[in-house]
Amino acid sequence: MPTVLRVSGFRFFFYGLEGSDPAHVYVEHGDNVAKFWLEPVSLAQSHGFRAHEINRLRALLIKYRSTFIEAWNAHFGHQV
Repeated sequence: MPTVLRVSGFRFFFYGLEGSDPAHVYVEHGDNVAKFWLEPVSLAQSHGFRAHEINRLRALLIKYRSTFIEAWNAHFGHQV
């Protein structure tokens, strides 16, 4: 479960065996977790986050999107 980024109390990560799926990242904060696709940045699923938190997370994903894609490509050895 490589952690890609920690910012504002959120941990952004992906699971190491999901490389055959389209590029995505999970976000957790406490017991809350969400999954976002990276192409384009969009919410796949969320458990526990409120709408305003999802909006904030989406903005962070857009801001750091290149960081997430680089980490995805480095880990899984292919291009998005």
